[in-house]
Amino acid sequence: MTPPPDPPVEQPPQWLARLVERLDAVDPAYFARHRPDPSRRGRASAVLMLFGPRHTTPEAGRPAGPAPTAGVVGDVDVVLTQRTAHLRSHPGQVSFPGGRIDPDDDGPARAALREAREEVGLDPYGVRVLGAFPELFLPASTSAVTPVLGWWQRPAPLAVTSPQEVERVARVAVADLLDPANRFMAVHPNGLVAPAFAVDGLFIWGFTAALLTSTLDLADLDHTDWNRDLRRDVPYQRAAATSDRPHSTGEAR
Repeated sequence: MTPPPDPPVEQPPQWLARLVERLDAVDPAYFARHRPDPSRRGRASAVLMLFGPRHTTPEAGRPAGPAPTAGVVGDVDVVLTQRTAHLRSHPGQVSFPGGRIDPDDDGPARAALREAREEVGLDPYGVRVLGAFPELFLPASTSAVTPVLGWWQRPAPLAVTSPQEVERVARVAVADLLDPANRFMAVHPNGLVAPAFAVDGLFIWGFTAALLTSTLDLADLDHTDWNRDLRRDVPYQRAAATSDRPHSTGEAR
């Protein structure tokens, strides 16, 4: 009996390839509040910024669609998770899959893929690692975080596999992140004001929103004229966990 053929390998869009070319030249100072602070360096962590072709798997109650055309912004999404409400660190916040780099991980990319497998059941063999952003600092947890950029060349269904950490996994369309109707400035009780998104029932702010905003900018996608005077308060549960420090905006552990 002939085994079934492997699923087709999806190619990354041009804008993502353009972003990869610029990663090595990114100055950590570009991220302002998340510049490295050697005097406060804590545990090393990694997060996976996983982009992929939109809706190619029957996931989250949505039917699978035809394979998208590479290069069209609206055909690409990014994987995000929402942390459970009972966690001591950043409860209920939206984040990228990720966590601490273990000694056996052999670097940030392995750690990010391992954590994504543990949290949402991601098959790492379907992911092409494209590169990484500079190591960034999260004052709230004194973590040094490396954002790893990946392309989901063989998408497969995802599901919450670590309910003690993750409440929800979502694939958010890049087009929705660019939609001016979904963008605003989030206001933290400590006075911090920064870009944020509201998409698919998710309030995306802090470190996650900063990375997404930077990604759209570096990829030359952010040409939308959204209202930067529109402000929304960070929900109490999300703000309470980071209210003691003026730059506590991270979600990675």
